[in-house]
Amino acid sequence: MKNALLISASSYKDTGYLRHCEGWIKEFLGSDADEEILFIPYAGVRRTNDEYEQKVQECLNSKNIKSIHRYEDKISAIKNAKSIAVGGGNTFMLLHMLYKLNLIEPIKEAVANGTKYFGWSAGANIAGKTMMTTNDMPIIMPKSFDSLNIFPYQINPHFISGKLAGHNGESREERLEEFLIANQKSTVYAMPEGTAFWLEGEKATVLGPAAVLKMNYKQKVKLIEPGSSFKY
Repeated sequence: MKNALLISASSYKDTGYLRHCEGWIKEFLGSDADEEILFIPYAGVRRTNDEYEQKVQECLNSKNIKSIHRYEDKISAIKNAKSIAVGGGNTFMLLHMLYKLNLIEPIKEAVANGTKYFGWSAGANIAGKTMMTTNDMPIIMPKSFDSLNIFPYQINPHFISGKLAGHNGESREERLEEFLIANQKSTVYAMPEGTAFWLEGEKATVLGPAAVLKMNYKQKVKLIEPGSSFKY
């Protein structure tokens, strides 16, 4: 059964890196927390792979986290993993590297066969149908915008409603409206910081302090309240 935890952001307010979701991750992993967790660090452009691995180990207080860059046979590492963690950073770089290393299909197959998947920010975004509702700058061109499709809709992490004071560009709602005008059959789930989706089979549960927004072309925005579940 599909089992995934999709976390909007690595931090929430001033709680520190992964602190707000540490309990969710422990509950999600259960007894598998004692097994090796395969970490994918490729979104962390401003960190080396070693640095990113160490940061996540320290923040989750776990030496069981091992980065995929340490494996020569990365596809076998994915096939043998009980849990896969995908860190945040730049979504374009993350997807570029996954395609470059031919890891997209192995991850999809592993999750379909029961491997646990959890990711934050970019790691949550690529769990959706495509990466086209990321907030990141396109610093490199991936082979395709198609991503893992674990959750078969669009995800917009780090969602902030309205315009910041003094900012004269488009709001996040306006940017997502543009996407839906160009992709009218799509559905976007906009996830404020501090929220997450827990996917169990075909059921999704909203975690965190705020509602997730469900957005469709020319339809009223629907709020999915914390603690509620829905089939997808």
